[in-house]
Amino acid sequence: MKPRALPWLQRIAVALLFGALAAAASHWHWFWQQDEAVYDAYVGRWDYPPDPRLLIVAIDDNSLQQIGQWPWPRSTHARLLDRLTQAGSTRVVLDLMLSEPDRQDNAQDAELAAAIRRNGHVVLPVLAAPASGPRMAEELLPIPLITANAATLGHSDVEVDADGVARGLYLTAGIGSPHWPALGLALADRHGPMPGLRDPQPDQASPYQWRRDHYVRVRYAGPPERFPQVSYVDVLDGKVDAAMLRGRLVLVGMTASGIAPRLLTPTSRERWMSGSEYQANVASMLLGDKVITLLPTYWQDLLSGVLVALCCLGLTLPRAAASALLALPLTLLLSFVLLRAGNLWFAPAAALTAMLAAILAWVLCRISAWRRQANSDALTGLGNRLRFEQALQQEHDAGRRSGRPLSLVLIDVDHFKHHNDIYGHHAGDNVLRQIASAIGAHARRPRDMAARFGGDEFALILPDTAADGAALVVEDLLACARGMEVPASPGDTTRITLTVGVFTRVPGAHTEPHHFFEGADAALYRAKAAGRNGYVTDDGADAG
Repeated sequence: MKPRALPWLQRIAVALLFGALAAAASHWHWFWQQDEAVYDAYVGRWDYPPDPRLLIVAIDDNSLQQIGQWPWPRSTHARLLDRLTQAGSTRVVLDLMLSEPDRQDNAQDAELAAAIRRNGHVVLPVLAAPASGPRMAEELLPIPLITANAATLGHSDVEVDADGVARGLYLTAGIGSPHWPALGLALADRHGPMPGLRDPQPDQASPYQWRRDHYVRVRYAGPPERFPQVSYVDVLDGKVDAAMLRGRLVLVGMTASGIAPRLLTPTSRERWMSGSEYQANVASMLLGDKVITLLPTYWQDLLSGVLVALCCLGLTLPRAAASALLALPLTLLLSFVLLRAGNLWFAPAAALTAMLAAILAWVLCRISAWRRQANSDALTGLGNRLRFEQALQQEHDAGRRSGRPLSLVLIDVDHFKHHNDIYGHHAGDNVLRQIASAIGAHARRPRDMAARFGGDEFALILPDTAADGAALVVEDLLACARGMEVPASPGDTTRITLTVGVFTRVPGAHTEPHHFFEGADAALYRAKAAGRNGYVTDDGADAG
């Protein structure tokens, strides 16, 4: 017998329940670590040739050794900028902290400002100073003299996830409103519609908070040292061919060990990436239209819920195992295809976890159904012969330990073969189902057990029940059967009677379960010999 299927309304309700759980898990990022592990696996080796215009002028260990201890005079940076200007560099990011004036020599600030003005295409960083105690968050801009000569400013805020990996950034940010472009965006000088997830509450924030907008994932060109890089001191000394600098988008930044900021990325888990390389990756991604965007939150939640609901409905179909085996890899494949083909990230962990939970629940239900099926009679739903023998052994052993009586009741449907011959097997099955329902109703206590172990043969195991108690149960069952009208043929009914044998003993050291069965069977045959439609009790006394 196959396990009884749930009605469609219940199937849909279960599917919606698991789908809602998946949507909630997706919305509140319950499994973000698993999502990021999948993301890192997908993008870790997804390299591409970086934009050839990008060049890093590195403030490296060699430059520090030759020029001297950091910080350097601003006139040094001015000379470097003039070198880049003369070589014809297209745009320069000077990723240096210039928010304080030179307190020893004001002429240094003026010299750098003049060099920035002569170049005309210099981008300077805006640093975010987070709120600390009573001090509010603030933007640290270069000093006004230098700012006034810059082509534009860009924020250098790097978004690092809770696990310490830099996977994305906000393309715009600022105090009160996100008005500054990211440094890499300013270097790329990209115009047009801005990609990325928008701020869900753009008008509800304090004007004194650091606001961010247009979140994207960074498509890294590859591991560290993917971009061409020259030493700061070599450019300063004219050792770098001007042709190599001409037409370049130059990023001047710190790479020296112990001073430069170091970042972990999905492509560099074993090697640190400098902040300059990070910004170069941002610019290259924007120039090549390789921005990875996230699904809007409502689409992410909806897709997770729908996938899980479909998986749950698939589990109710005949090929449920195939549905379960396909649901998980297809969800991962969908995430992979959206990322690789559409630069769109769908986080699959919530859907996968909910699917696993649904599949586990389905497996447990199937196991439970199979166990019930293995111990149940297919026609009546009562315990089968195997379950009867197990229960009789269990209760016999329990009675032996407790010293309490055990009663076994064997029940036979009178003249059942004759009924089958006249009205047919379908009518006979109806009789057996009705009789089984009545017998099952008399197994009232948790340990009472009703079983069908033959064609028209039934049994009741009544633990902790003496002969008089068993007799009361049997008399009530017989009365119930006598009042039962069983459909026999269209417009016709018939009455059914039962013959019952009862055997009651206190299990002892010399008794076995088969002794109870044999005793009840002998009592049943005596009841049949006495004219049927009654019962005989064997309680070890002469009375019957």
